[in-house]
Amino acid sequence: MIGVFHPGRSIVHRAPALVKLGLLAVFVTVAALVSSLAWLAAASVGVVLLFALARVPARVALRQIVPILWVLAFAVPVQVLFGGWEAAAVMAVRLLVAVALAALYTLTTPVSETLDAMQALLRPLRRWVDADRVGLALALTIRCVPLLADLVREVMEARRARGAEGSLLALAVPVIVRALRTAEHLGEALTARGFDD
Repeated sequence: MIGVFHPGRSIVHRAPALVKLGLLAVFVTVAALVSSLAWLAAASVGVVLLFALARVPARVALRQIVPILWVLAFAVPVQVLFGGWEAAAVMAVRLLVAVALAALYTLTTPVSETLDAMQALLRPLRRWVDADRVGLALALTIRCVPLLADLVREVMEARRARGAEGSLLALAVPVIVRALRTAEHLGEALTARGFDD
C-alpha cells in the first residue's frame, strides 16, 4: 500500500527528499498537461525504469498499482461513454503514472524524511505557517490514502458477496460511513495527543 517504505541503497533511495518531492511535482504536473498517448506511454516506460533503478521488486511495485485499478474500473467506462476511448486511455494512463510516481516516492523515502523536507521547505514561512502541523497533515494524508483504498476494497468484496454489484449506492454509502467513522477515531486520537485546535 502507498506509504510503506521499502528499504534500499539505490540512487533513488539516496536522493534527498526535497529533490524527489520537487521532481514528483514536476512529473505529475507534466503528465496532467500532456494529452498525447505516445508521450504518456513513454512516461509509463520511464516510471517502470525508475522502479527498476530503485530496485523495487515487481511484486511490491504491482501492489502499489492494484488499488487504483478499482477506481479505473469505474472511471474508464464512464469516460469512454462521455469522452471516447482516447480520452479514457489518456485519463487512465495519467492516473497510473501519477499513482506509480507517488508510490515510488513513498517506497524510497521514509515518512520522517518527508516531514523534515516539508518543514525545511516551509521554514521561511514559519511566521504564517505552522510547519509541524503541515508535516502532520502530510503524514496523515500518506497514511489515509491506502486506508481509504482498503475501505473501498472491503466494501466491494462485501457488496459482491451480497450480490449487489450493480448498485453504486451499495458502494458509496458504506464507504462514506466507514470513512467518516475512521476520521472520527483519528480526530479523537489527535485530540488525546494535544492536537485539539
